Amino acid sequence: MAAGEKWKSLASKQPGEAEGAGEEEARVPLGQQLGQPGRFACAALCGISLAWLFPGEEQSSFRTDFIEGFVKWLDLPGAVLPAMTAFASGLGDEGTETFAEMLLKDPFVRENPVVITQDLLSFSLRDGYYDARARVLICHITWLLKIPVEELEALEESLVESLKEQKEEESENAELLRKKKERTKKLKRCLLIGLATVGGGTVIGLTGGLAAPLVAAGAAAVIGSAGAAVLGSTAGIAVMASLFGAAGAGLTGYKMKKRVGAIEEFEFLPLTEGKQLHITIAITGWLCTGKYGSFTAPWSSMLHSSEQYCLAWESKYLMELGNALDSLLNGFMNLMAQEALKFTVLSGIVTALTWPASLLTVSNVIDNPWGVCLHRSAEVGKHLARILLSRQQGKRPVSLIGFSLGARVIYFCLQEMAQEEDSQGIIEDVVLLGAPVEGEAKHWKALMKVVSGRIVNGYCRGDWLLRFVYRTSSVQIKVAGLQPVDLDDRRMANMDLSSVVNGHLDYMKQMDIILKAVGIKTKDSHLEEKGSSGLSFPLSKKSQQAAGSQTGKEANSVQEEDVAD
Repeated sequence: MAAGEKWKSLASKQPGEAEGAGEEEARVPLGQQLGQPGRFACAALCGISLAWLFPGEEQSSFRTDFIEGFVKWLDLPGAVLPAMTAFASGLGDEGTETFAEMLLKDPFVRENPVVITQDLLSFSLRDGYYDARARVLICHITWLLKIPVEELEALEESLVESLKEQKEEESENAELLRKKKERTKKLKRCLLIGLATVGGGTVIGLTGGLAAPLVAAGAAAVIGSAGAAVLGSTAGIAVMASLFGAAGAGLTGYKMKKRVGAIEEFEFLPLTEGKQLHITIAITGWLCTGKYGSFTAPWSSMLHSSEQYCLAWESKYLMELGNALDSLLNGFMNLMAQEALKFTVLSGIVTALTWPASLLTVSNVIDNPWGVCLHRSAEVGKHLARILLSRQQGKRPVSLIGFSLGARVIYFCLQEMAQEEDSQGIIEDVVLLGAPVEGEAKHWKALMKVVSGRIVNGYCRGDWLLRFVYRTSSVQIKVAGLQPVDLDDRRMANMDLSSVVNGHLDYMKQMDIILKAVGIKTKDSHLEEKGSSGLSFPLSKKSQQAAGSQTGKEANSVQEEDVAD
């Protein structure tokens, strides 16, 4: 069944939408329409999942605040709160399957489990702040209930569409657009029910990201006149603006007006035209003449979110570096083969003493631009941290992905954010590919405070070029882009990309294949990945390891098939 038709069918089954249903009934949050056992099971499942996903002491206030608020949201008696708080503290994890089965047996949930995802989304957005940890939790609960994560993404997109300002000029396409909106009207109405209170309390409104706030009159058709009146108020507009940044400008509204320290260029370029409740920022590691002369070129196939950006930074220096990398590669390809510089897994650590003298004599071709970009990437990362901490992107989750020096930018961004008190709940997922940064686990522990979802370290053991340029840049023996980071944390995922990446330059040229291998959706593969989510893990460590092993097998399968093609 097509996605649009499926959502139309789901929307038509929502309680409160049947003929004769009163306005008062329609305004009851979906979660409160569960039976008492179903509501208890839903809260317990969230409590247990919170404890597993965010076990650290620094996350205790988030766990407590979330579960207390959710118990009230479900209109559960206060007597159950101690039990739910205990679940959120780490007790009762063996009851996960029991509570999931109990919830799925609820008559309200049985035919349409997605109402749980829908209600959790409404609850998480009630204050105009979409915490990255809340989204990770919703994805995890969605996975536990065997609901495809695409359902959540469709709900998020529907909510954005419902609330953004509509000022399209009448044209021959206007009629088709109106018909499309009519088909999804029921779904949108149901989703927004949870964002309004019976007494006409605060309703969360979203803009389109770069558009002005919602026109209250237009919202009346979706959420009723009482809710629309709130949207038109000063408080309502303030809440709406919070999710997408000041004045709705978002990241594209930011451009460095003057030089910041050593940084000469820093700007966000849109990769997609869509708007979403979670965004992705991609960071390119170098530039070179020809096909890959732009920051956006490597990311043309990525579809991690319908709202994606690319960071343009220090293009002059990155172009010099890219050309130097090409020169080094092209001029010494034969020598590299003869000297066996394409290392295998068994080659071990190679020190500067083992490099051929003929190669070392031209090292100045690469060493200077590499050293300059190493320094500038760290500064750019710190500046990116300040932008994200200031919520220029609005109060919504951000995923970061970068290769080579772009991965280094992300690493220093996270390190900088980890030093701040209000850094949690901003970053959802992080993917570092061929990162020229420290590979010791102790340097990565601070990142766990900042990242809510996954941290993927994509590496290639045979990346001789990274090994060569990094040989004198730092005293560290371990480099993350060359080996796994041995950190015992459920968020850490190491992926050996050696079957895809033959050398450092492949991170740019093979990006489409790499994205698929690390679980990032692309434009030509997202339909094939229904039901998969890189954000969710089984609750037991044993199951987590099994799932991780299976994920690795699937990734290798994808790599081998793509290479064969």
